[in-house]
Amino acid sequence: MGTITNDTRLLVKVAKLYYFEGLTQAQISKHIGVSRPIISKMLTKAKEDGIIEFFIKDESALTVDLELKLEKKYGLKEVIISPGHDQEYSETLKILGQLASVHVSKKLDDIHSIGISWGKGVSNFVDAFPYQKSESLHIVPLIGGMGRSHIDLHSNILTLKFAQKLQASASYLYAPAMVRSTDVKQRLVESPDISGVLEEGRNVDIAIIGIGNPTVNSTMEEIGYLSDEDTASLKDYGAVTDINSYFLDKDGVLINHPLNDSIIGVNVTLENHIKETVAIACGDNKIESMHVALMNGAVDVLVTDDRTAQKLIDEY
Repeated sequence: MGTITNDTRLLVKVAKLYYFEGLTQAQISKHIGVSRPIISKMLTKAKEDGIIEFFIKDESALTVDLELKLEKKYGLKEVIISPGHDQEYSETLKILGQLASVHVSKKLDDIHSIGISWGKGVSNFVDAFPYQKSESLHIVPLIGGMGRSHIDLHSNILTLKFAQKLQASASYLYAPAMVRSTDVKQRLVESPDISGVLEEGRNVDIAIIGIGNPTVNSTMEEIGYLSDEDTASLKDYGAVTDINSYFLDKDGVLINHPLNDSIIGVNVTLENHIKETVAIACGDNKIESMHVALMNGAVDVLVTDDRTAQKLIDEY
């Protein structure tokens, strides 16, 4: 037989021998009495005719499908999705922190520096990261942070905890995250200690960040960085997302607002020296914020849950 047969019975037989009996194409060729290339073509035809259909029986198949869709939609290097199972927000963040830590831990042998932002997602990443010795690694805070409230979420504290876990070296950014006085900010960012750390942050191999909604359930407002008046003003200016505390509008452009000029930190939306930016984010209040941040192109790897991922697919 030199051509592909249309005999359905024979196509089914070849398919069963290959997929159920585990025979190689060469063994089937000898058994049926046709060349191996013909067996290969018969298997292809069986797929085209619907005789063979593949199903992956695992709940992760659904999340993998979402991952692939989001990677294509936003041009991301990788998307990592956790099945939600209707957990509380805090529990979901713990799982996302674990997933992000696994992703980064695989890269430690090939990188020299990691930048740490601030917030709940980043905090869960640091908490989940396993203790291991990585003395050649250097940890850098991506934004300032001083004060008495929620210090466990500040970039410097998270940098310290992370460096201790890895027995790594670290730099610290001894400055507030926001300075309302232009003159004071200028003096601070021009000081060698602060300017040097900011330059390190602009050149890290991997940056770990969150994505925030500055006007709805804002962590920045919760910890006292933003007042009610600030939140209202940001809303008036069209702010829909913040990345490392820089505020962007619905088009992914930095808004012309005084608060953007007050930040002492690395603007990851403008940096192309950072090799990989990993964002940890989820929640109904962050759907638009995440969409805008992902469209901006600043994020390379997204870690989220299936509910949030599905909404990003459905709503945008």
